[in-house]
Amino acid sequence: MRILSADTANFLSKLTLRKVWNGLKITSSYFLTRWFSRPIQWGFPFNVSVEPTTSCNLGCPECPSGTRSFTRPTGRLQMEQLQQWVDELSPQLIFMYFYFQGEPFLHPRFSQLVNYASQKGIYTVTSTNAHFLNDKNCRHVIEAGLDRMIISIDGTTQETYESYRKGGSLDRVLEGAQNMVKWKKELNASNPHLIFQFLVVAPNEHQIDELFQLARETGVDDVKLKTAQIYDYENGHPLIPEQDKFSRYKKMPDGTFQIKNKLANHCWKLWHSCVITWDGKVVPCCFDKDAKHQLGDLTQNSFQEIWWSESYHAFRQKLTHSRKEIDICRNCTEGTKVWIEPG
Repeated sequence: MRILSADTANFLSKLTLRKVWNGLKITSSYFLTRWFSRPIQWGFPFNVSVEPTTSCNLGCPECPSGTRSFTRPTGRLQMEQLQQWVDELSPQLIFMYFYFQGEPFLHPRFSQLVNYASQKGIYTVTSTNAHFLNDKNCRHVIEAGLDRMIISIDGTTQETYESYRKGGSLDRVLEGAQNMVKWKKELNASNPHLIFQFLVVAPNEHQIDELFQLARETGVDDVKLKTAQIYDYENGHPLIPEQDKFSRYKKMPDGTFQIKNKLANHCWKLWHSCVITWDGKVVPCCFDKDAKHQLGDLTQNSFQEIWWSESYHAFRQKLTHSRKEIDICRNCTEGTKVWIEPG
């Protein structure tokens, strides 16, 4: 009888007493913040997202990378920058997510970025549209020590897939996923843990059962169903699914839509995580896609200086008193996430 999955055992192997103690400090300070309605921050984030590049090969309609609508600079992360950040953060850091905007595998040194964090004992994760999972990239990223790979697959037929993943090929996604499965076996590697992520929208919601069958046939480890963030949702949108459990938005009697999130004056993400853009800007979370709320610049200051800065404290304070006034929070929700292991 298997007590722990290979992925869970791998995650636990990354933990140290220092990381656990830091996690306890973060958790306790977050709940004290909720209790006293004022920002209390102990410890450093144990989860950081780093943006390898803003470039993307697809044109997804609700994504700034896909619509080429960024107002911030575009570019890619330099290896030397990542090394500095990892060296400072690694004693407390548990997770490093190598994605924000853009397609990570368009970075020419992506596997090297992963490898540097992995060698420091950090659990590494990426999310990809899988169009660049050729033999070379698959082998390199497995050998680099990547712990988890999320593969976006938003349809089980080309027609539904490309209705959202504009310019994409479902065949290439499946071929890339199969390559990863093949190279894991070839290298006798238990990692990365492979996940099919299905963004549930109106055009594909009827294919959820087919998705699980496809996952079993491909050999991935898990399936994740995710709700979609819609920018202009108030008067309805063609992407909002009919099944209420897969929608972030509730239809009102007058036909308009409201976000389901009650937007209480607290947010776990702001205590345990943050996002670093390719050029070193620190922003509060992944909903700040255009990096409007820059709380610091790692090319000018250390992470410690930024994390304890007056600007970060002021942002936490505003959130604990009037979260609805923060623009990136008004369309925020963790969404519906359903994990099923295909087996």
